[in-house]
Amino acid sequence: MASNGDRILLVESDPEIIDLIARQVLISEGYDVDVAADSSSAIKQAFPNPPDLIIADLNLPTLSAKDLLVALTAQGIQTPLLVIANKGQEQDIIQAFRLGAADYLFWPARDAEVLAAVERVLSRVHEARDRRRLDLRLSELNHQLQQKVRELTTIINLGKAVVSITDQRLLFQKVVDGAAQIANANIAWLLVREDENKSFPLMAQHGLPEAWAKKINLPVDDGISGLVALSGETLSISGEPLMKFRVANLGKSACAVPIKVQKEVIGMLVVVRKEARPFEKPEQTLLEAVADYASISLINARLFRVLNSSAQAARDAEKRQNALLESVRSSITEELQAASYPIDLLLAEKVDRLTDQQRTALQTARVALQRLARVAEKTMPPVSTPSKKK
Repeated sequence: MASNGDRILLVESDPEIIDLIARQVLISEGYDVDVAADSSSAIKQAFPNPPDLIIADLNLPTLSAKDLLVALTAQGIQTPLLVIANKGQEQDIIQAFRLGAADYLFWPARDAEVLAAVERVLSRVHEARDRRRLDLRLSELNHQLQQKVRELTTIINLGKAVVSITDQRLLFQKVVDGAAQIANANIAWLLVREDENKSFPLMAQHGLPEAWAKKINLPVDDGISGLVALSGETLSISGEPLMKFRVANLGKSACAVPIKVQKEVIGMLVVVRKEARPFEKPEQTLLEAVADYASISLINARLFRVLNSSAQAARDAEKRQNALLESVRSSITEELQAASYPIDLLLAEKVDRLTDQQRTALQTARVALQRLARVAEKTMPPVSTPSKKK
């Protein structure tokens, strides 16, 4: 097995063993080898930057290889240790294994035996390292997948809210909370333009400090929203460049997304992180999707107001028409009564006596007037009035 740049620490006091293992075998195979003469020196070398493998002689002066194993474990160093032992030290080898030794090598040994033992231990090291790397990658992928699921769930819920919630204040709050969640932001707020004076008051917020949050329904000058209102483009800024804007008092990274109807900016969605981690393009795209939902809700609200206004105008027109019809009916009724009165007098013979021809003519006229009254009642029905609540 060729060296992968592995670092090996050889703990040995015998120059001949050092020369054979380090120079003749390991260095010639491309390994990076450091040498320590005793266990104390080995601990000092291994602690700041642990090697990939430690080879230690069981017969070291002062602290033995078994003592070295205990010391390394106490320091939290997980580097595998290969012990060198003499024939007849099987009991010491067993004790070393109980303390955590990875493998052993009987001395004297040939070059091939030394290399085989080293490669055997390092092979396990590489396998364990690969497993940890794979586990870490799987953990990262799982975290990313969970994040994507949360993002999609938030977007779907916002879509449902847009078509089901009529309370615009509540909808705005859901938009702001959703933006903060999908962007992993600490703070978020929504500005919506007023048609009267073209200002952008604060309509909803998430995590703003009290001094800012109390400005609900008032224009907020954060320093970057004005730029977005002019450009109509998403602005992401972090670190030192953000320091010149007032929003830097809230965090070290900010992103402002325009809310547009066609090309007209009617609002801004702003999110802020306390750390200087910029909002990347995928996060900006998600925020723009949230802004689109906010745009849809604003358009729906405008259409609702227009429809309400049209319906009210229609009701007002109907009232005026009914009033006119009532006036016409009343006038016709009065005129018919006025016309019928003298005819009734004549037919009752309250005046001069009538001839049969005159009586017939008057009766015909009276019937015609009654028929005209009935026609007026049918063509102009009575005006409906709201019923009184009991």
